[in-house]
Amino acid sequence: MRLPAILTAAALAVLPFAAVAQEHPEKIHVHDAYARLSLQSGAVFFMIHNNTEADITITGAHTDLAKKAELHTHSEGADGVMVMGKIEGGVPLASGEMHEFARGGDHVMLMGLTRKLADGDRFDLVLDFADGSTLDVPVIVDSKRLPGEGMDGMEGMDHGTMHQKMHGAGASD
Repeated sequence: MRLPAILTAAALAVLPFAAVAQEHPEKIHVHDAYARLSLQSGAVFFMIHNNTEADITITGAHTDLAKKAELHTHSEGADGVMVMGKIEGGVPLASGEMHEFARGGDHVMLMGLTRKLADGDRFDLVLDFADGSTLDVPVIVDSKRLPGEGMDGMEGMDHGTMHQKMHGAGASD
């Protein structure tokens, strides 16, 4: 085989992998970020995927929409009642894994809203990571969304099923 033929064959062999890599150019990406807002507070929900080769930890968040943004979760108190509180130490996310920030679970709590937004309006949320990096996340206000809506009904699915649904059968990160 001549050198040009070898190079052509090599390029053709790499093309399917290049297409997959282009599908997720971001190393860390967020799906379906939305917020439910009241007059003074709100919460942001989304699915985050760590498409890097290293484990990461989300340590915080901030936005100009709120005086304060915190990572929160729901847990069962000693009396059996569900309580909401700040997540201490951040949210770890292993390499190749997804984490759901959903109603009734982990979420970003917004306190002291600085302006009023209506359904369909957008704002930016910045996620902070333990290594000092950040990720800008565009968020849409959708205060009417019911639990289980969005992401085409994928809330609560296992990682493999969700990944196939979002990226197509046989997709690889």
